[in-house]
Amino acid sequence: MRKEDVMNFASPRKVIGRGLPIVAGEPQTLSDLFLHAVSKENRNDALSFKVGEEWQQISSDKMLERIRAIALGLYSLGLRQGDRVAILSSNSPDWTLSDAACQFAGLPDVPIYTTLSPASVEYILNDSGAKALFIEDQGAFDRVADILPNSAALETVIFFAEPEIISNGQISLRDLEAAGRQLGEEDHELFERLHGEVKAEDVATLIYTSGTTGEPKGVMLTHTNVISNVIDAGEKYGFTSADSCLSVLPLSHIFERSAMYLYIYNGIAVNYAESVEKAADNLAEVKPTILVGVPRIFEKVYAKAKLKAVETGGAKEKIFDWAIEVAKDYALMREQRKQIPLMLGMKYGLANLLVFSKLRNVFGGDLRFCITGGAALSDDIYLIFTGAGIPIMQGYGLTETSPVISSNNPFDIRLGTVGKPIRNVKVRIAADGEIETSGPGVMLGYFNKEEATRDVFTQDGWFKTGDIGEIDDDGFLKITDRKKELFKTSGGKYIAPSPIEQMIKASRFVSQVVLVGNERKFASALIVPNFDMLRSYAKHKGMKFSTPTEFCSDPKIIDLFERQVADLTKGLSRFETVKKIALLENELSVEGGELTPTLKVKRRVVDEKYRDVIDSLYNAE
Repeated sequence: MRKEDVMNFASPRKVIGRGLPIVAGEPQTLSDLFLHAVSKENRNDALSFKVGEEWQQISSDKMLERIRAIALGLYSLGLRQGDRVAILSSNSPDWTLSDAACQFAGLPDVPIYTTLSPASVEYILNDSGAKALFIEDQGAFDRVADILPNSAALETVIFFAEPEIISNGQISLRDLEAAGRQLGEEDHELFERLHGEVKAEDVATLIYTSGTTGEPKGVMLTHTNVISNVIDAGEKYGFTSADSCLSVLPLSHIFERSAMYLYIYNGIAVNYAESVEKAADNLAEVKPTILVGVPRIFEKVYAKAKLKAVETGGAKEKIFDWAIEVAKDYALMREQRKQIPLMLGMKYGLANLLVFSKLRNVFGGDLRFCITGGAALSDDIYLIFTGAGIPIMQGYGLTETSPVISSNNPFDIRLGTVGKPIRNVKVRIAADGEIETSGPGVMLGYFNKEEATRDVFTQDGWFKTGDIGEIDDDGFLKITDRKKELFKTSGGKYIAPSPIEQMIKASRFVSQVVLVGNERKFASALIVPNFDMLRSYAKHKGMKFSTPTEFCSDPKIIDLFERQVADLTKGLSRFETVKKIALLENELSVEGGELTPTLKVKRRVVDEKYRDVIDSLYNAE
């Protein structure tokens, strides 16, 4: 799918080039990236995955050989340049190899989250016009089997894990590769011809936004969009082939997908987590040097460590709390480039021995740094982990920007910001505070949505992010909120919920929080408690209940949270003050529909799902 095939309307912007290559031999397309990686670093453990109790490896040569077979196999099915191919699977080498094969064959792929409802999968298949679908296994197929006949363009389903029975229109990945190898024997030049026909300006992938507001939109990203972002975002990180990673976030999201390309481009050993649930065990086994994650991962690790200290009680809890304050003080002084006082240095040495070393071991013990994005990282979490020797580099971007716009890095980092714009990317702040950006990573547009595309570009071609922010005197970007998430009280005052939510989440008793109050007299908060911490608290206080229902309805517990919120949000303007709270029994989740796959809150869904709870907060007035 080339840009002239899909952008059949007057684009409000000029597609921005990058002046490639910056470095000699730099790849121009994603298929070039894989060839570059194999020629640069031919390693035995290019891709590693766990089968049973054993980790198995795919070498660089084998990776390329399988990519070739899959690409030719897709060609044997009748797929031709520009045809779309969907991928519905959790992370695995098969996901990466199939994606790469699509890039070599000039087939824009359409990743689909495994957590999406069948109706959402049907929408994406039909909107994209996908002709083939890679699917994980029989279980994944059964979940969407009823909607597949409604997908008009779909011709073939390709199973990663071979099912017991193959029906018409279905094929296993193993048989697809066999067909590809056979075709390659018959036409030795076909693979190179296919690769040679792929251009930098061609659409490489259609990634559907998670739809926090409205229906999902297919973001068209070209090879130049993605390649430029991979190379420019990683410029200052000093990646080497001595590094290793654990792939945890879904490859269906551009954040993890771009990270995967970055790993491969830099010759980094890739390890696939068995699942999110087993990621902690896999970290201990793999001992990665790099981890890409969302803030929720670090929040949960800290909450678990804090709970363990609380349950132990006595001196150990006091030591943990003391060490956390030392970590924050130490990180803040390093952040401000101040000399560490002798006493703080001595405290740090002791805290490192007693607490920090154990925290680092949760991640395997060898991390050089973590890279995070997708949602706001609180200053406290940043200081705690960075002070404990687990530096966190917070960045910012969107699917529409491939994704990175700005990022902190080992050379330029500032607390409370998402770093400076990456190389070749420009950022400006509009009159209303909205962040606008331009650069080679900005999408071509939304597939089949001309008006929606026009709406997100300014007259002079800058992309409107929908986020509110500011740039400091040194060029660091700070995000203050989502433009669409700002809400107005009935008194006409606008409230930015995210900063207030971050304040409340500083409580050890709070797991999740969503601020509400649009067109209401005042702001209120829906809070999901940390029930493990509450059980420990109840035991300490001699309370006899332990279920979520009991906690959420008990006046003493509600009073505890009201006091916590009041204490943590001191200093807010009167109109921003949280007047009421409600405790929710169930955690907000992707499966429940309240979170996007990268764990951002779908506020519209929360408002609808908890309408009665929200109304009760205001009806009491």
